[in-house]
Amino acid sequence: MIFRRFYSEVGKLMYSIACVDGTVNKKEYEKLRDIVKMKLVPEESNTDQFGTDAAYYAEIEFDILMDQMPNAMNCFNSFLNYVEEHKTAFDKHHREMIMEMVKDIAGVYHGTNKKETELIKTLKKKMDEIFG
Repeated sequence: MIFRRFYSEVGKLMYSIACVDGTVNKKEYEKLRDIVKMKLVPEESNTDQFGTDAAYYAEIEFDILMDQMPNAMNCFNSFLNYVEEHKTAFDKHHREMIMEMVKDIAGVYHGTNKKETELIKTLKKKMDEIFG
């Protein structure tokens, strides 16, 4: 698995959950940064040519997407396409961690709203289809 792309796709997924209701609020952004720092960085040993932990690419991608404001569903589908193309690289731990992260992002600002709930359900269903 190319780690930089993996984390970039994770950033897209997190953005899609945060932005599915049309906006990314400060608490969602702060939660993303917390997830990267507390969950992703400790598990990742790969770095880029500058010594940056590969996990920070999730945050970098999220920042770029916040500036560009693309359609949340396009980002969501990009992540699903990536998972399908690289499904052998996703073990149970990765899948559980991804589901936990999206729930954390969705629930940070006044709880999980209807659009976020539906997107999380769709993610779970798609992941179940991909991984059987």
